[in-house]
Amino acid sequence: MGRTVGEVARLSGQTVRTLHHYDRIGLLVPAGRTPSGYRSYSDGDLERLRRILTYRELGFGLEEIAGILDDTTADTRAHLLRQHGLVTERIEHLRSLARSLERLLEADTMELNITPEERLELFGDFDVDAHAVEAERRWGGDAYTRSQRKVAAYTKEDWRRNQAEAAEIYRDLAGAMDRGEPADGEHTMDLAERHRAHITRWFYDCTPRIHRGLGALYVDDERFTATIDADAPGLSRYLREAFAANADRLERA
Repeated sequence: MGRTVGEVARLSGQTVRTLHHYDRIGLLVPAGRTPSGYRSYSDGDLERLRRILTYRELGFGLEEIAGILDDTTADTRAHLLRQHGLVTERIEHLRSLARSLERLLEADTMELNITPEERLELFGDFDVDAHAVEAERRWGGDAYTRSQRKVAAYTKEDWRRNQAEAAEIYRDLAGAMDRGEPADGEHTMDLAERHRAHITRWFYDCTPRIHRGLGALYVDDERFTATIDADAPGLSRYLREAFAANADRLERA
């Protein structure tokens, strides 16, 4: 039994108009027609559509996709291996970008004592100055001014050390989460305290109250959640609980 164009549209999330277009240009021609002349798509057509959509997601043009799919030397396994390789490359690129954005979000994009070229090398094409107003709104004038003064003198090497230190802390926290250690366990709270000390050392006086609020921000603000969870899904919520538990511990002391 073939599937109608409407059924295929619902299954794939595409519009009927898009499927009609693919048919007209020969990219996805249905295997058959009903007695009434309507398009009828086979299982093979659905597999071809899956390949088309994957290549589209990876940025290929329709003509390029047609050439790839019509290559008679490539079998299903070859297509899957190629698509897997391309997706893996995209994931690694996004993870690298996420790590850079995470560093920027923590610094909240202060003025840096580095050249535009060095800025691009360190942080990619993210505009470091774009969020300065947001930082001032979030922290208030005094905190923003103090932090801005502090980071303004940082060199390129300072920022490299900052990123390496932060990356190590996040790796350790993600490892604790993966091992199933409770967010309010002694070891995890010690890691949270390392994170709080890191922020105080590099940016501003991160009190237990501020650190608790920062953990909440990691979950409430989707930009933070996306960057933190890029390598370890669920880490943002784990950090929120760990930061809160550590803040409670410090405030009881």
